Amino acid sequence: MRAMAVQTSPPEKAPGTGSPEYPPARHFIAGEWVDPVSGQKVATIDPATEEAHGELARGGPEDVDRAAAAAARALEDPAWRDLPPARRARILWRLAELVDARRQDLALLETRDTGKTLFDSSRIEIPLVAEIFRYFAGWCTKLEGGVVPLPGQALGLTLRTPVGVCGLITPWNFPMLLAAWKVAPALACGNTVVLKPSEQTSLTSLWMAALGAEAGLPPGVLNVVTGSGSEVGAALAAHPGVHKISFTGSTEVGRGIQRQAADTLKRVTLELGGKSPNIVFADADRKAAVRGALTGIFYNKGEVCAAGSRLLVERTIYDEFLEQLAAAASRMRVGPPAEEGVRVGPVCNEAQYRSVLEAIEEGRRSGARLVFGGRSLREDLGGRGWYIEPTIFAEVDPDSRLAQEEIFGPVLAVLPFEDEEDALRLAHHTRYGLAAAVWTRDLDRALGFVQRLRAGTIWVNAYNLYDPALPFGGFGDSGFGRDLGRAALDAYTEFRSVWIQRG
Repeated sequence: MRAMAVQTSPPEKAPGTGSPEYPPARHFIAGEWVDPVSGQKVATIDPATEEAHGELARGGPEDVDRAAAAAARALEDPAWRDLPPARRARILWRLAELVDARRQDLALLETRDTGKTLFDSSRIEIPLVAEIFRYFAGWCTKLEGGVVPLPGQALGLTLRTPVGVCGLITPWNFPMLLAAWKVAPALACGNTVVLKPSEQTSLTSLWMAALGAEAGLPPGVLNVVTGSGSEVGAALAAHPGVHKISFTGSTEVGRGIQRQAADTLKRVTLELGGKSPNIVFADADRKAAVRGALTGIFYNKGEVCAAGSRLLVERTIYDEFLEQLAAAASRMRVGPPAEEGVRVGPVCNEAQYRSVLEAIEEGRRSGARLVFGGRSLREDLGGRGWYIEPTIFAEVDPDSRLAQEEIFGPVLAVLPFEDEEDALRLAHHTRYGLAAAVWTRDLDRALGFVQRLRAGTIWVNAYNLYDPALPFGGFGDSGFGRDLGRAALDAYTEFRSVWIQRG
């Protein structure tokens, strides 16, 4: 297959910076940078400075129409439709190599867009993007059907085929990583894609499309339309030319996506919110459990759908564990995310900053005991940046907002429990079911909890660890369907049954 040239404008640079290269404020449709139909652009804001560091195209339904039409043409184009699976695998593998080659530039864009630390974006998340594309490249040649015995002289076959045009909608907390969770399996299965990243953090998704074209994806296979959820996301969910929607975001928006997709009966998978229990028994490795509790809630400033935002601690070690936890939290450095040694950067956007501070104030009023933190650090750090101190509340009412609602910030609710049954009751005292963790040296106890916990991902003596081969998704108000692993392939393929009558 010949490589497809990408028609682009010269890469742009952020005002006052030398690198990295910034994608133009346009959509990426049919292998080209194209202006939005509206002609309008919006700024993308650096949460550490509260200043614009780039621009994005403001898309609308007309742009979704163009992207869906490009994806539909590419789906029927022999350049993609008839491409041998091994060749498709090479393209995805090449895309992974290009991500690796641009790791530092992509990481810096991610940090400027989201406020996550440069260590996290460059050492953990962008490398994982490349590994996800490598993992799903391996599946291209293994999407097999089967043979089914039928009565008489008949032969039954099952064929696994692409769903079609996939609309992928991603949130602002892990822009490139969560895009890869969806784009990689969709392409591995032979689909075409219209990707709608968050309007607040779209830059690395645009680069993913450009790198995909450089890797050899034919025009229209991977399209990116930027803009708001109400203008672009809703149009994508309702579009009759889109056959599947995969959405990651809040539970409230997920419900709306499902309603918008209902009229066209398209397939939908939703990965939504969480209020995940992190359960520490008295026999746990104390030092490891304290580290795991901090990682569970303060990684990426708590802007993690699977964050361990409810810490359940056995009563006999509760007070001592809280002291150790507060001491460890006090050593976490908050500051500019590109600086060496910073563990917690600014919250991603102003609306989230205000929402988290409001939740902290409500926690104070509810009677919960503030063990550590609870302050805005914006003024302490130069008067700019949406910085919030890591915050720990104890004696939290299990029915309060702190224990029931997804705050999506660096705020931890700590609750005591008496025994295993009490721990299980508290763990399930929520409408969510995304993740959970158990800390204990007792393997029998751990395995028993794994069997009984209603959560899509369960860690034992660990937290916030992910692998491309391990499916991820939830129950209840955390949504349905799975990203990653072999299970993700079912979301992007259809089975066809073939009856062959012999004789």
